Amino acid sequence: MNTESPATALAQQIAAGTQDAMDGLHPEARHHVNGNPSSKGETNSLRVEPYLWLAASLGGENPQAIFCDRDADMPVTARESLSPELAATIGKDCGRRVLPYRMQDRYGRERTIRDFRSIVLENEHLKATFLPELGGRLISLFHKPTQRELLFKNPVFQPANLALRDAWFAGGIEWNIGQFGHAFHTCVPVFAAAIPGLDGERGLRLYDYERRKGLLWQIDFYLPPGAQFLYACTRVINPRHEETPMYWWTNVAVPESPDVRVLAPASDSVYVQYGRDGANIAYGQCDLPALPTVGDKDASYSTNHGFSNEFFYQCQNAEMPWQAALDGRGTGFAEASTQPLNIRKLFCWGMHQGGNRWKEFLSVPHQGYLEIQAGLAPTQQHTVPMPPHSEWNWTQAFGYLEADPVKIHGADWSAAWQAADAALKKKLHPEALDQMGAICAARVDSPPLEILSDGSGWAALELTRRLARGEPGFPAAFSFPESTLGMDQQRWLDLLETGMLPVQEPATPPGEWMIQPEWLAMLESSLETPANRHWFALLQLGIMKIEGGDEAGATAAWEESIRLQPSAWAWRNLGALAVRRGVPAESLSSYRNAWDLATAAGTPDISFALEYLTALHDAGEHGQAWAFYLALPAGLRQEGTVRLLAAKVAFALDNLTFVEVALDEDYASIREGARDLTDLWFGLQAKRLAASTGCRVDDDLLQQVKSTCTPPARIDFRGVE
Repeated sequence: MNTESPATALAQQIAAGTQDAMDGLHPEARHHVNGNPSSKGETNSLRVEPYLWLAASLGGENPQAIFCDRDADMPVTARESLSPELAATIGKDCGRRVLPYRMQDRYGRERTIRDFRSIVLENEHLKATFLPELGGRLISLFHKPTQRELLFKNPVFQPANLALRDAWFAGGIEWNIGQFGHAFHTCVPVFAAAIPGLDGERGLRLYDYERRKGLLWQIDFYLPPGAQFLYACTRVINPRHEETPMYWWTNVAVPESPDVRVLAPASDSVYVQYGRDGANIAYGQCDLPALPTVGDKDASYSTNHGFSNEFFYQCQNAEMPWQAALDGRGTGFAEASTQPLNIRKLFCWGMHQGGNRWKEFLSVPHQGYLEIQAGLAPTQQHTVPMPPHSEWNWTQAFGYLEADPVKIHGADWSAAWQAADAALKKKLHPEALDQMGAICAARVDSPPLEILSDGSGWAALELTRRLARGEPGFPAAFSFPESTLGMDQQRWLDLLETGMLPVQEPATPPGEWMIQPEWLAMLESSLETPANRHWFALLQLGIMKIEGGDEAGATAAWEESIRLQPSAWAWRNLGALAVRRGVPAESLSSYRNAWDLATAAGTPDISFALEYLTALHDAGEHGQAWAFYLALPAGLRQEGTVRLLAAKVAFALDNLTFVEVALDEDYASIREGARDLTDLWFGLQAKRLAASTGCRVDDDLLQQVKSTCTPPARIDFRGVE
């Protein structure tokens, strides 16, 4: 096997004068392999500093386990225009998956100045600011020569219900791995470390262990002296014995305006078509820049979209996949990558009332933005099979671009993107990026120089387990200190070291969950000893069983847990299982038992009230639901999520005054595309119209109301009207 590093090979090519050694080679790649100093004589800086931000509180995590969809695939409709190859795999392995992570649904909308930790990587051209406490988000990329912020730098931190775990915030560049729906680490700390740079300076590494699929990921950022692009070398490792459906998207938020055009080296796209009221989503394929969904308008301008929309530029055949958002002067942000990161996407909220409300809701008024994204698969409803014990890497470059504005904004799509392509290649030739990628890839195993910020203790736990079982450890790049181990990991360490999962009081929240097969095998072995077979171990066993698709095994585990020691947590799980099966009426007694036990133990978590109230409403037991709501402690009755549920119950009971008052309130956790508030408002108008005219409320009357009445902008979160 050839062990010669790409950097060494490149240096030998240069010394031999081969044709491809210097053609288009970017300066920092050239001076790295030659060992030449920067012509400017400047070095970059890497530092930790405060980042003061007007921020809402993220709050705590929901203690309940959120079960996966029964079907691993997502139901998606393919139109005839979608290629047979893409149609055959769309939606595969994209079903909702959250465990072992917990939901982050406890945030609000009251904002105060908060001091976040930031890590700044800077040279004479660019200043990049990262937030390791928030998934490593690159919140700012400032271009010094033009004194211009290249990204949408959100003036506020405002979580909202848009991601796998609920909480998500707008702005900057995010790194999404694991499962459809952003990333599990979106709003949690990840590891950050200083690493050796390319020219004597320091670089930055973001890295972590993704628990759902057992993946390791790292991104090494380099900004050497003289570089006009920030380089991000990404590595993903599947250390497991099983193939995994891989998902990666780099999402970039940039400012939106009518003159901004999003270009990529593609002739066709896969687009999304929404049915009536935003339902029945279908995917088709068409030539760029037109989309059947936007009529005769140019879809590459986000302000031409009258609804929340997205489409995927198919750049598989591009010499160097890239994407750029350029304004009327032909200037703006550009991103390019090596293979296999070869798909690009435009997402926009749309210029309708609902889209404008979302932009304001996630930021402040008059702060429009759009997203340009880069991924591995043809759409975000596709995954790419990653073999066991495999490793993938690619390199991205982020920076400023200028191109001929006349060509960029011309009617000829091919001429427009080719003008941007030519301008980009003058600054960053494909061969140069490939060579830079090879140099970076040769350095991915360099140990960190200094850990700058810690993630969670789950990676250290997995490393401990692997070493204890004689399995290979992690590469040297991944430093997971034992000091990160906490109480949630300690119970599993006890199982590993003593063969018994510790028991705890039922009134105590169960903490974070575990679903990994290796721990399931250990737990099942432990339970063969009668003394180890306690209520808490069986509660955990049931969670592992249901995530493995064994509903009968989960039911048996929770029922035995209750026989040994009744707990609100096990009763709740039985209720949630009935809901998962689509029979909410069968969940009611379990939810009631859970609520009674949680109340008897002290102040009940809001999740017990929310799930029971939802099940009562969905089962059509509106009278019981209303009585339950009125009997709740005053503090819970005033919580926004509870109030919104109560408004739906009140609507079913014709308590229209309550509905009207509820619609005047603010709700922090409205789901992306949700129509809860507007449906209540339209229903309220229909009932009042029926009362005044003597007609009956039916679908025709509702449609009449929807076509003639406009809901208040404050409550309109619809993606499609």
